Amino acid sequence: VQPVESGGGSVQPGGSLRLSCVISDNSFSFYTMGWYRQAPGKGRDLVATVPENGGDAEDYSLDVKGRFTISRNNAKNTVYLQMNNLTPEDTAVYYCNTAGVAIYTWGQGTQVTVSS
Repeated sequence: VQPVESGGGSVQPGGSLRLSCVISDNSFSFYTMGWYRQAPGKGRDLVATVPENGGDAEDYSLDVKGRFTISRNNAKNTVYLQMNNLTPEDTAVYYCNTAGVAIYTWGQGTQVTVSS
């Protein structure tokens, strides 16, 4: 199973994007899901997680907290990442997968580029 990420693009600093990730797996709703990102020349980092039932138990890395919001729709097998007040440091390829230990084959990701 391979997630399909979309919604990336090029924006100016301060802009917003909403990423989507669809996973064709009937077990999707049982997993805590996460968004990861990989900047050029760097490793892949986990930036946001959402538990199986969503709610208020999301978690974020310090560098995106207060700007990014993760959510999910289990009926649509989809995870979202709303990104606001983007900075050039957010430039990366964004991926989704299960949080912590990635059990799905990594998808192609979606490129986010923030520049003026």
